[in-house]
Amino acid sequence: MADFKRGIIIVMDSVGIGALPDAAAYGDTGADTLGGIARGVGQLDLPNFAALGLGRVKPLPGLEAREVCGSYGRMDERSPNKDTTAGHWEMAGLTLDYHLPTYPQGFPREVLDPFEQKIGRGVLANKPSSGTTIIEELGDEHVKTGKPIVYTSADSVFQIAAHEDVVPLSTLYQWCQWAREILVGQHAVSRVIARPFTGKSGSYKRTANRHDYAFPPPGKTLLDHVKDAGLASVGVGKISDIFCGQGITRSLPTKGNNAGLKATVEELKKHEPGLLFVNLVDFDMLYGHRRNIRGYYESLVEMDRALPEILGQVADDELLIITADHGNDPSFPGSDHTREYVPLLVYGPRLRNGVDLGTRKTFADIAKTLDAALGLGKVAEGGSFLDALR
Repeated sequence: MADFKRGIIIVMDSVGIGALPDAAAYGDTGADTLGGIARGVGQLDLPNFAALGLGRVKPLPGLEAREVCGSYGRMDERSPNKDTTAGHWEMAGLTLDYHLPTYPQGFPREVLDPFEQKIGRGVLANKPSSGTTIIEELGDEHVKTGKPIVYTSADSVFQIAAHEDVVPLSTLYQWCQWAREILVGQHAVSRVIARPFTGKSGSYKRTANRHDYAFPPPGKTLLDHVKDAGLASVGVGKISDIFCGQGITRSLPTKGNNAGLKATVEELKKHEPGLLFVNLVDFDMLYGHRRNIRGYYESLVEMDRALPEILGQVADDELLIITADHGNDPSFPGSDHTREYVPLLVYGPRLRNGVDLGTRKTFADIAKTLDAALGLGKVAEGGSFLDALR
């Protein structure tokens, strides 16, 4: 018997809350996304996050709240990764027990040769880099030669940057699809990413026409179980990309956090039974990777101001979870994700307030909790915290 009609997950992409115990193995000792932002800007003006209990997960200046309207905790990632795909899959109840492939020396010829043959030209770069740095470095050569800029990072990604006036978006997307077909087996990276840009020499800028091509989940997730039960499984932002459309009944791609928040409010108003799964990518894409502390903070303020409307739309028979998928400390050296705990903020009009959910051992506790709330009984991984909130 279902206690709730809908579960809602909002993922603040990369909003970590302190280094995990194994962070040293990833070169991430001392990483702390929210802590780094707080040190960078001083007093945090995030009253609605404070009211949900964020300051009780990690005490930070400006996050104090005498009373909270939700429950709170933090989660450890069981998967040995710090990647968007692995993080989302785990919170949907499917945990990877292996490291996704990464390429600190660039991609081998066994990957590049068939790719170059398929697209009919060579490539530039083939090395780890920041996306903004690589187009500054090689944008002119790309425009001159038409060769795409292929690069990676510390994460499991194959990224293709191309100027929209040189390589039409449809062509870039086709190249990414071909790369996805090549990158299988031992080279099955978590995502192939189209990184289009525009502008002129000295002022190139990435556009919002990014598109992700993820590796399909190797098993069923909470999304599949919701869909199989005849319920709506709605993805906002890049959720459908992350799950390769698997388990999705309706997808609402958005460009930027503002559009994502607006789409979320509109979907909340429908009170459609099932699952609403939202990814807000700007924290990571625009500010974490670019090490922009001020921009990251302003994006958090934007979401904080949207929270009253979001909470106001959550019905008595709905359960909202706000979390993250990994860290990306903008105060940390480099430009890559950081291995961190993520916050767990839970709200529902029928739920108890002020419950300390502690440190959860896996992101899969989200899937197990919503599986129980929706009365599905299908998710095997994780432990439900629903009883603690009744």
